[in-house]
Amino acid sequence: MWQGMAAAAALSIGVGIVVHLTVENLSGQPRLLAFAAVSLLAVVVLTWMIFWMRRQAHLIKGELQHNVDQAIASRGDVRLAVMTVAFLAVAREGLEAALFLIAAATTEDGWAVLVGGLIGLAAASALGALVVLGGRRLPMRQFFTVTGLILIVFAAGLVSRTVLWLQAAGDLGTVWNNVYDLTAYRWLTVSTESGKFLGAMFGWDPRPSIEQVVAYLLFLVTVSWLFLRSPRTAETPQPAARR
Repeated sequence: MWQGMAAAAALSIGVGIVVHLTVENLSGQPRLLAFAAVSLLAVVVLTWMIFWMRRQAHLIKGELQHNVDQAIASRGDVRLAVMTVAFLAVAREGLEAALFLIAAATTEDGWAVLVGGLIGLAAASALGALVVLGGRRLPMRQFFTVTGLILIVFAAGLVSRTVLWLQAAGDLGTVWNNVYDLTAYRWLTVSTESGKFLGAMFGWDPRPSIEQVVAYLLFLVTVSWLFLRSPRTAETPQPAARR
């Protein structure tokens, strides 16, 4: 299991480094369009994961056991089966995290992104341990609802940033630039760490275009409504019969 997890982590880090270095070597319009493409891809992956987690969160344990049981029932290599299941489970989340980090910190120094990612990984590990220890008492439905809504806010920010990059590249016009201007408040601008944090995490822009505002609100309201609707009841995977 640990070998599969390690391989997935290495793959995620490798993909993140390759994408980061590729974007860093671009300049001008191609660089801005690359930022827009990475942000849009991160939105798609993040949104898919939000709804997948809503449907499958309470079935993940059963699904993993089902996959391993299938491998055992088919007389496959149990060690390889466990490695594969662990690899796929971690790689899915790791690749998504790599895309989100790159999209959220497109204008930041690479080392700053790495340090921030490691801090986030440590925090996530601690939260994961708490979930395991208190999983029986933790209200999972409420937990995933809250975390899902937080991720939707993050994704809405990436949508706004995608519009920003496309407009900066000249591929998307605007009918009303600077809907409001809060640059007088320095702590809200990208020249400060607080402004950079707000921009990276929530897509904040102290003087956005109308297209950024509309895209942000449209995504936020629509996806939140779809997310909060009563989900379809997913079928619990049945373990393979053992002989």
